[in-house]
Amino acid sequence: MLAIETFLGMDWGVFLSLLMFAIFMVLILTGYNVAFSFASVALAFSFIGDLTGAFRVQSLATLPNNWFTQMSDATLLAVPLFVLMGAILERSGLAERLLRAIGLVMGPLRGGVAAAVVIVGTLLAAATGVVAATVIVMGLLSLPAMMRLGYDPKLATGAITASGTLAQLLPPSIVLILLAQQLGVGVLGLFAGGVLPGLLLSGLYVAYVLVASYISPERGPAMPPEERRLSGNPSLGTKAILAAILTVMVFLVLILRGANPDTTGALNFALLWSAITFVVLFGLMAITKMLGTEVIVSIVPTLVLIAGVLFSIFQGIATPSESGAVGVLGALILTVLNRLVDKQLIREGATHIEPEWKLTPKALRAAGISTANVTILVMTLLFCSTFFRTMFRELGGADQVSDWLTSVGGGKWGFVAIAMVAVFLLGINLEFLEITFIVVPIFVPAMADLGFTEAEKIWFAMLMAVNLNMAFISPPVGFSLFYLQSVAPPEVKTSDIHRGAIPFMVLQGIALVILMFFDQITFASMRIFGGIEV
Repeated sequence: MLAIETFLGMDWGVFLSLLMFAIFMVLILTGYNVAFSFASVALAFSFIGDLTGAFRVQSLATLPNNWFTQMSDATLLAVPLFVLMGAILERSGLAERLLRAIGLVMGPLRGGVAAAVVIVGTLLAAATGVVAATVIVMGLLSLPAMMRLGYDPKLATGAITASGTLAQLLPPSIVLILLAQQLGVGVLGLFAGGVLPGLLLSGLYVAYVLVASYISPERGPAMPPEERRLSGNPSLGTKAILAAILTVMVFLVLILRGANPDTTGALNFALLWSAITFVVLFGLMAITKMLGTEVIVSIVPTLVLIAGVLFSIFQGIATPSESGAVGVLGALILTVLNRLVDKQLIREGATHIEPEWKLTPKALRAAGISTANVTILVMTLLFCSTFFRTMFRELGGADQVSDWLTSVGGGKWGFVAIAMVAVFLLGINLEFLEITFIVVPIFVPAMADLGFTEAEKIWFAMLMAVNLNMAFISPPVGFSLFYLQSVAPPEVKTSDIHRGAIPFMVLQGIALVILMFFDQITFASMRIFGGIEV
């Protein structure tokens, strides 16, 4: 065995760990598979370290236990379940119906359709938790319609890419689930902490598209009145039945408050607001003919499903994985109800509805395959990154990087500034899964040395998520730009997609600064939605 103690004035083990990380980055930036790069580089340097006396092979005996511990984490079950829930909503036609309905509501406003895209993108982000799925679905459903209405391609594409990346921030985001595991914090805290920051970004996007369209009407024209007219008018009996079905859905969500000791009070609360809900829904449908009915039956069920899933987590009634399972079942039930409602509205004179059943065996198979792809990717990265992380730590790299990060000056603020720059630069070329497994394990020791509390770790995770939003739409290589480009109609140029992202990057930068200096926004979100006192 060749024993080497130092090299270039640096401990030999530390030098090997940094060289290992540098070679790994070169491999992934040149296009090699990230998981296999993790494993191959770690394996090669385990041999080098053993031969040169910098590493004891016996220390790898902890790997099986680490793998078993991570795979035993029930929170990971939420990943395939939430992905499957979103895939069912997309392929069943519920997402398309939701977009059309909100577009009808916002249509009279200049920029209203683009604002509707942002709102639906926000809801789909909360339903799917996957950026690629949200951006592609929104591109397929909304971009051709906005081009037909005469929208500025830059405004239209920017709204789609920006709102689609909210899937990294809004619960039940896969990013937040994996960050919770890597940071060692509760997933409930991350889910609750992501609501207000996500809504802040969504609100900035809506405000921008409306103001930009008001100043320059040609960029976002209003929807013509004739496109907002729907034929037919359901009978009052049909409207009453639909209002009753929707009210039952709302009641089931409200009754979740019964998880507290005052069961009678929670039941009375649910009954009171359910009665008010029925009166409001029935009244709106009664006075607005087919338009009001279509809008209500399109929006309310999806909102109830998302609210029910998140509310059960925030109230502590169910774990994220349990809520994900219920969400999948709920999406399937909504698909069946949607079909029954379609049939009834067609009998009542609706001509805007396509009568065919969309969640065919082929569509279900596609949903299952997309879910399996994401799940296998996550599990493979988890296994291989654990091997890499163990090698990096045993060679002394983790301690060295922690020392560097804690000695740059500025304390926590200095660390946050350096970390945000690193995350942004990596996010331009890497997927969020890869960044989560690459840089977070490096940050964690430094955060421990700097005394980050659990609440501050959650705040840091929110900054990371917003930063990744910005990196994902940064021209010319932001991932969301490529996702949209793959489904954009021919008249939309690549340069339009790239230039359209820039104003939204500015808005994301503003949101990042706001959340960085006003950490109480994240803490308030944790307190309001998760009941977590900071």
